[in-house]
Amino acid sequence: MKALLVSPRGFCAGVVRAIDTVEIALKKFPPPIYVRKEIVHNRSVVSRFEARGVVFIDSLDEVPSGSLVVFSAHGVSPDVRRKGQERKLDVIDATCPLVTKVHLEVHRYVEQGYAIVLIGHKDHDEVEGTTGEAPDHIQVIGSVEEVAALEVPDPAKVVCLTQTTLSVDETLDIMNALKNRFPGMVTPSKDDICYATQNRQDAVKVLMKRGMQTLLVIGSKNSSNSVRLCEVAQYHGARAHLIDGAQEILPEWFEGVDVVGITAGASAPEYLVQEVVDYLKQRGAEIEDVEVVKEEVNFSLPQELDSLAQASR
Repeated sequence: MKALLVSPRGFCAGVVRAIDTVEIALKKFPPPIYVRKEIVHNRSVVSRFEARGVVFIDSLDEVPSGSLVVFSAHGVSPDVRRKGQERKLDVIDATCPLVTKVHLEVHRYVEQGYAIVLIGHKDHDEVEGTTGEAPDHIQVIGSVEEVAALEVPDPAKVVCLTQTTLSVDETLDIMNALKNRFPGMVTPSKDDICYATQNRQDAVKVLMKRGMQTLLVIGSKNSSNSVRLCEVAQYHGARAHLIDGAQEILPEWFEGVDVVGITAGASAPEYLVQEVVDYLKQRGAEIEDVEVVKEEVNFSLPQELDSLAQASR
């Protein structure tokens, strides 16, 4: 059996920034370090931080006044920020810059009098944060069927934005339905789509052209982009399995399989990928690296890391 190990895979620049933020906070500040929501949607990453004393919370009400809190990569609403100020919390904002860009676009379009349609998953942390920027002006939809039910003050002033971790392919049908309903709709900038989401899905399609029959996707169940990688493979005719690590692999998945693909969602660490590679090697698989595109995106760390550290001296 041949195993195609594709790149790009795993951590994107926003995830690297968020994880590095917590790593540096652990070194610079006394415990406990609180993180609102999961810093990224990966069980292994979260568990490792928990083992080092990081406390993950769902609400700022769980944090003692004056504590240090890191906001996750998915972003937060203005209400959450206000609560942090009211409770005199020291905040380090690890929101992905691509998410912040969408938040700024929300305010720009609201000021111009647009109704905003946000394509995304209503219960996703990122969508909750973006919607919170202007809840009276944003409607969230996740399917073509929901387009018909939209009601807007002025059909000529509609803008569509998307959850950053969706790909162009995922939103295409919904976007076309919106354009049919609102011909003058302003469409999102291509830059609003996470480059890593698109790249990883494009890479899966390349594996399909290489004869892949089964895809192993390393990622957690609550990782939207990891789930999407499975769906891309399945749509193109391959079987796909979303796993948190090698321990979840079942040998029967490879019965009659000549070519298996290996990838990882944007929040999955490389050490989990290597464990899967080792598992397959031990069972006689020939590993072949397949590089589809080279990613060279980097984001600077939150300024609060230095300013808060200086203030605490």
